[in-house]
Amino acid sequence: MPYSTRSLPMPKIRTAGPRRLPPSPLRVLIVAWLIFGSIGSVWSFASPLMSVPDEPAHAIKAAAVARGQLMGTGSGVQGDPLVVQVPGYIANLNVRSCFAQHSNITADCAKPVDATDRGWTAGKTSAGNYNPVYYAIVGMGSRGLSGEPAIYAMRIISSWLVGFFLAAIFTAAFSLRHFRRPVIAAAVALTPAVFFLSGSINPNALEIATTGAVFLSLCAVFEQVAGRTSLQRLPLVLLTLSASLLAHTRPLSLLWLALAAIAAVLCYGFGTLMKTLAQRGFQIAMGIIALSCVFALWWVFAARSFDSLLAGAPMRAEDAAVAMLDKTVFFMVEYVGVLGWIDTMPPPGTLYTWVLGFGALLFLAYTARPVRGRWVMALLTVTVIAVPTALQASSSEKLGWIWQGRYALAMVVTLILAAGVTTRFRQFRITPWTKSMIRWGLVLGVLAHTYIFLEGLRRYTIGIQDHVNWTEMFDPRWQPPLTWQGLAVIYIALLAAGAVCLYRLLTVKPAGSSLPRAHAVSAGERA
Repeated sequence: MPYSTRSLPMPKIRTAGPRRLPPSPLRVLIVAWLIFGSIGSVWSFASPLMSVPDEPAHAIKAAAVARGQLMGTGSGVQGDPLVVQVPGYIANLNVRSCFAQHSNITADCAKPVDATDRGWTAGKTSAGNYNPVYYAIVGMGSRGLSGEPAIYAMRIISSWLVGFFLAAIFTAAFSLRHFRRPVIAAAVALTPAVFFLSGSINPNALEIATTGAVFLSLCAVFEQVAGRTSLQRLPLVLLTLSASLLAHTRPLSLLWLALAAIAAVLCYGFGTLMKTLAQRGFQIAMGIIALSCVFALWWVFAARSFDSLLAGAPMRAEDAAVAMLDKTVFFMVEYVGVLGWIDTMPPPGTLYTWVLGFGALLFLAYTARPVRGRWVMALLTVTVIAVPTALQASSSEKLGWIWQGRYALAMVVTLILAAGVTTRFRQFRITPWTKSMIRWGLVLGVLAHTYIFLEGLRRYTIGIQDHVNWTEMFDPRWQPPLTWQGLAVIYIALLAAGAVCLYRLLTVKPAGSSLPRAHAVSAGERA
């Protein structure tokens, strides 16, 4: 047969496929807000009304502020609740906590909310002298509605408010030049406890979200200044909003604000701080934040916000300090997610997932280069351990035991975020192996979030009993809106959507470069 070139196979020419362009920070903010707001809304339906610690007091306070009562009247005695005038169905919310602290009692013990009881009634709240800003926003959900729809409306408003600042954390993390480890740290920092609290009427979740947003937004601003790039408007806006609102969430929030700002300065150095202070846009932002902080500080002292702390059996300061130090590691359980009125422990699988994630990030951060980054880790570690101990010990002889793990969760989240910022210079190459690690890590995270969500549903639908009773959930004693099956499907779908978006964000490779041009920064920031 004569030789013919047609009989030879043509060599395949491999061409590099088009690389996905990274999304803009604004797009990250919008998509993340939609996901986090929806996740918080699902939690608001999955948790029975008034099933979150202190929620009746916060709901009564919100309804009162929305009707023009910024403060209530009281006896002036430490721990005595203040009295406000609210609709009857709001004032009587305290009686719905029949299942609180009893994990074997289902939510069907609570009587339905009487939507017709709208007459003015005296309601008692331990949050009566708290800063009114959060309550003014959330309380608007009770205007024009009555009964359970009004309470769910307040929960949903709170969920989307918190969701915005959770999204701001991811947006600020993505704005960094070396963004992958900060983004991973943000995903690890948002434990089930954060989502659980975001679905309730409680300023605790907003405090957590805004503290994290202040730290990372300030880091994003510092990095732009250090890299001699133009100061972008979005990080400044997020910094201004989060810091201004954080100052008004809870009496201790001003302390968390100061610590988050100090941590960001330690990450980038005082030289970068001085250069940033010379920027006109930053000066305007600082002016707005300063005015907000002045008003918040005035309110704390003028309204005597700390007088609302409930008093218990007194204990010696040294005993309280030792007990707090002894419970330091145990509080990890509450950081991950103790549901209900601190009566439903997280499943071991969920707890171990976050122990693994926290441990890995902290180990990398404590051994990070440059060494300067370790100072911020030392500061925040001491804060998480020493500040709660000092606060509890200083008040124990007058108030007894008042501390809960969720009170320090704002600083715990900031500690994990700082670990991501501190380790951002470690090489992170996108290879098939790293992609596989990311995929399996996201699958593990979705499973852990799902597991604790189902545990919460089990606790309220059939109760936590002495025997394994998962199958009994198909004959529940109590059903949330949309049924527990419907909420579980929606929740899993939202987690899966978030995992897909996070995977695409972590594995994106912009054309012509391994990093977005907008993330350019001088090599001098390593010094």
